[in-house]
Amino acid sequence: MAQWQELLRLDSALQSRVSQLYECRFPREVRHWLCTAIESQDWDSAAVDRNKAMACFRELLVYLEEQWNRSVQEKNILQGPDLPGMRDYLLKHFEAEPISLAIILSECLKEEKKILASVFEAQGCVSPAVDQKWRQLDNKVNELKHRTLETKKEIKSLEVLNEKLDFIQDSWQFQVEQHNGQSRAAVEKECCKQASFITETNQIVLQQIENILKLAEEIVVTLTDVELPEWKCRQQMACIGAPADTCLDNLQKWFTAVAEVLLRVREQLHKLQEQSKQYNSIDVSNLSGPMAENEKSAVSLLTKLLANALVVEKQPIMSSLPQRPLILKTKVQFTVTVRFLANLPEFKCPIKAKPVFDKFRGFDFSRADCKVLDVDTPGGGLVAEFGHMSIKDKRHPKSKGTSEPFSRLGVTEELHIIKFVADFQHAGLRCNIEASSLPLVVVSSTNQIPSAWASVMWYNMLCTSEPRNLSLFANPPPLTWKQLSQVLSWQFLSVGQRELDEHQLSMLREKFVDNPDDPIHWNKFSKNESAWIWIDGILDLIKKHLVDLWREGFIMGFVNRKRTRALLQEKKTGTFLLRFSESNNDGAITFSWVEHSNGETHVHAVDPCTKQELSVMSLPDIINHYSLRAKKNMTMNPLLYLYPDIDKDVAFGPYYKSSGKVKDGYVVRRLMPVTLMSVSFLPSPPPSPPREIPPMDMDMNMDTDMDINPDQLIQDLFTELTYLQNATISEPMD
Repeated sequence: MAQWQELLRLDSALQSRVSQLYECRFPREVRHWLCTAIESQDWDSAAVDRNKAMACFRELLVYLEEQWNRSVQEKNILQGPDLPGMRDYLLKHFEAEPISLAIILSECLKEEKKILASVFEAQGCVSPAVDQKWRQLDNKVNELKHRTLETKKEIKSLEVLNEKLDFIQDSWQFQVEQHNGQSRAAVEKECCKQASFITETNQIVLQQIENILKLAEEIVVTLTDVELPEWKCRQQMACIGAPADTCLDNLQKWFTAVAEVLLRVREQLHKLQEQSKQYNSIDVSNLSGPMAENEKSAVSLLTKLLANALVVEKQPIMSSLPQRPLILKTKVQFTVTVRFLANLPEFKCPIKAKPVFDKFRGFDFSRADCKVLDVDTPGGGLVAEFGHMSIKDKRHPKSKGTSEPFSRLGVTEELHIIKFVADFQHAGLRCNIEASSLPLVVVSSTNQIPSAWASVMWYNMLCTSEPRNLSLFANPPPLTWKQLSQVLSWQFLSVGQRELDEHQLSMLREKFVDNPDDPIHWNKFSKNESAWIWIDGILDLIKKHLVDLWREGFIMGFVNRKRTRALLQEKKTGTFLLRFSESNNDGAITFSWVEHSNGETHVHAVDPCTKQELSVMSLPDIINHYSLRAKKNMTMNPLLYLYPDIDKDVAFGPYYKSSGKVKDGYVVRRLMPVTLMSVSFLPSPPPSPPREIPPMDMDMNMDTDMDINPDQLIQDLFTELTYLQNATISEPMD
């Protein structure tokens, strides 16, 4: 129930996505009224086990019976939901095949979770489990800081005690006179007692420092071996489109706090050593060993923490490809940013990072200047941005091939990394620090970018740990459909702010494998006229012309002709849907609509709209002005309702160029070029009675069986073109 309630709080666009999940599959009202019972069952297991599916099915019936009895007792039969109707529906459709119900609900619940996850990511939220883990780490770091502060107070108290004892020992004769001739033995006894107390306190302080270092070690291991790798994995997935949180604020806060504690602990140990040397009366024979061990432990922990503190905050990216990092083109500038997570004032400026490019295949930087990590960001981080870098090919232009290993790989399969190295020195501590980019691909032509991005996606789905396997494509492992479908869905989320649903992914799966359990091999995905090249063309189409429509869920997109016919044939005349052309690898979109006449159903489609055509007129305007020509020069627009039943103008009205707005008392108008005016001929048999609209649309050619007089057609077209040359249509103000 919690999941459904969260969905009900979403905005209308996201709720529309939820509605699409259940369209023609399962009644949303049943999902609503049975949300508690549905979410309490394990539909994933039931989807592959008939016995479990039957058990879950019966649980729903039992729940319905309980709710019905309650309604009867509360005399709420008329006002409540139609529980008997829901029971009849479940029995009619799923009693014989409960596993079908399990499959539907399993898929829908997963899609619901994806929608909610995308909302959490967009809002910068984290899951409750991660939030709890981070709270626990926060508490440990705060405890570490508190203990260090208490130890500092103890050492300050020790200094006062040492000074007092030293004063007594230097002035005991005066003390004897002041205390009525108190004996020297009594003074010495008091001094020994004080010295013993100081020694015990020293031991206690050293034990406290040891406990601090044990807690610090636990936190350092968590930061370097858990939290930092998890952040790197999130960044890796974000690079290929995942809606992941890559903010470094928490890591920087924790790294900085622990580094400061370890520096303060070293200072405290040095302070204790100074006290032991300054005040000779203290027995330090039992303290030197623990002091040395604590010093060694503090240095080791600080070295480990700082060695991992340098990270590539923003992976290499060209400004011309903001959604495709890790692809660099020779002689084209790119940007990369590094950050030092231990952000302490004493670390400002002394750290310089130098970029180093691997020497495979003869590439190098055009310039590789060192950068000082300085506090120059709004958040105050120690950051260095390499903003004017580029790569050059050092090979001789006439050289062919290379003697390097893996030379049989294509350019877009060669992986490289950029390292950033720094020499850290502070307070007698010195260590080498290094950070590496994710593996990247260097291309020399924009035509290589789709193949290069295929390599980037493939690598990052397979390799999420270090060290990096730069020879992956010498023998590339396959992906599962689950992995590939996820990364493909992320591409559409990244470009069009909306992921793919189960139906769309199902259609795409047919392009790669027949069985979802079959592995997908690299060559099948990336080579020649592959499905990826087709998908990449569609992504470019969405990015340039269809972002708003894709985000709003108006484009069904991935649906083949057979399913198109199945979806539309039961709908009312004029219902249409938008789908991507399967024959155009550069990316094109078409629309199909249904009409019923003479007791028969006909589904028609037009030639796809290409990027070139959409650059001249937007898809909403194409749909708005589309028309068919019938006999007697009559025109009509067959597109009335966007699937499933949204009025065309409700869906696309906000995107029409010609909205009839008024300026200074006049309707704003615009000349429509004659070259954009053409008609499609009405298919046979004719549809329902047409609506009269202005005869304006894009050139959508259709086959037709109509008996048309050629001479009359030529005369009609000539008359209309003459008219259109002087026609104007209203348009909104700029």
